[in-house]
Amino acid sequence: MTAPAETDPARAAALDAFVRRQFLWPGSLRLHRAALGGDLLRAPVNLALAPVQLGLRGLGWLWGRLGGRLGGRLGGAGLGRWLGTRQILLRTAVAARVEALILSELCAIPLPGPAPDRAALRRALLAAPRLRAPLRAAGSQEAAERLVGRILAALNEYSGARAATAEFTAALILLAIGALAFHSLTPGAISLAPSLAEQLAQSTAIAEFPLGAGLGGLWYGVFPAGPSGGLVALTVAGLVLGGAVLTSLAGALADPVQVWLGVHRRRLARLIAVLEGEIAGTAGAPFIAREPLLARVFDLWDAALSLLRALRG
Repeated sequence: MTAPAETDPARAAALDAFVRRQFLWPGSLRLHRAALGGDLLRAPVNLALAPVQLGLRGLGWLWGRLGGRLGGRLGGAGLGRWLGTRQILLRTAVAARVEALILSELCAIPLPGPAPDRAALRRALLAAPRLRAPLRAAGSQEAAERLVGRILAALNEYSGARAATAEFTAALILLAIGALAFHSLTPGAISLAPSLAEQLAQSTAIAEFPLGAGLGGLWYGVFPAGPSGGLVALTVAGLVLGGAVLTSLAGALADPVQVWLGVHRRRLARLIAVLEGEIAGTAGAPFIAREPLLARVFDLWDAALSLLRALRG
C-alpha cells in the first residue's frame, strides 16, 4: 500500500513541486493557453449548465435519503447515486490537461497524450500497470469498469472545483468593476448590466445632443437618459459572453493565489488520497468539492440584486 502524501516525505515533496510547477506562473499561464480555443465556446455553455449540475447533485442526495427512509420505494440510494453522478458540463481543454498531468506525474499512470479524452483515459486506466492488481481483484469486468469510473469521477470533481474557483474569481472581478465604476455591488453580469446600460445610454445621448456635447452634458445631467429595454438586453448578453471568456481565463489569476494560500495543495492532497485509495483497494469516502456551491452563492446574490432592482422599478 502506498503511503499518503501527508505521511510520506518523498510524496509530499513531489506534491509540493507539482503544485509550484503547474499552478504558479509561468506554469499556470502555460496551462491556460489551452483555453484560447474551444474553451471560449464551452465556457458560456458551462456557466448556463452549472446551476443545473448542482441541482442534480442536490436532488441525488435528497433522493437517496428519501428512498432509504421509505424502504427503497423511490429507487433508494441507487437512483440517488445515479442522479448525483450525472455529468452535464462540457469538459474543457484546461481540465483535460490538468487531469492528465495528475495521472501521469503524481499517479504514475502512462497516458497516450498530454490531454486525452475521457474514452482514452478510461482505456489507459484499464491498461495501466499500477491498476492490474486492483482490476483483477475486482472480480469481473463490470466491477473493474466501476473502479475506473470512480477514479474518473474523482478527477472530474476536482476539475469542477477548479472551474468553480475560476467562476468565483470572475465574479470578484465584476464586483470590483461595479464598485469602482458604478459604486454598487454587482456580483455578476445580470446585476452589472443595468448600470452599464445606463452609462452607455447617457454617453450616447450626450454625444448626439443637437447643440453639442457640452450643452448635452448639462442637459442630461439634469434629465438623465434612460436605457431602452433592448439596450439592457444587449448589455446583459454581452456581459454574459464576456464573463464566460473571463471565467475561462480567470484560473491563471486564481492559481497563484491558491498556491500562496495553500488551497491547491490541500485540495490536491485530498484528491491523491482518494485516487491512491482506489488503486490500493482501500477506498474510503469519495472526493467531494465544495467550491461549486460557493460559486452558486454568487449567482443567487446576482439574481437577488437584479430582482430587487426590478421591484424598485
